[in-house]
Amino acid sequence: MDLPELKYNEAGLIPCIVQDADTGEVLMMAWMSAESLALTLERGETVFWSRSRRELWHKGATSGNTQKLVDLRYDCDGDTLLALVHPAGPACHTGERTCFYRSMLER
Repeated sequence: MDLPELKYNEAGLIPCIVQDADTGEVLMMAWMSAESLALTLERGETVFWSRSRRELWHKGATSGNTQKLVDLRYDCDGDTLLALVHPAGPACHTGERTCFYRSMLER
């Protein structure tokens, strides 16, 4: 799928926010390349670009914690993606449901 309105950064990547389609909870943020975006749409599960490993990363390929794609949207500027998913387990590598489990505000 060619979407010329998408704006990738100088490394050829675009940020993707991943949100639980049922609860609205933000699960994680990861980077997508044009190839990982195409694979995500083709497979119906999230595929990202790992900047640290410099390779494609099918979320849950080793852990089983896949993310079934419900919808994939892009913002008004075309520089951020939003993946609505049905997660099959925690999103965070720490085992937490979401990567955003820590607060900077005292409670």
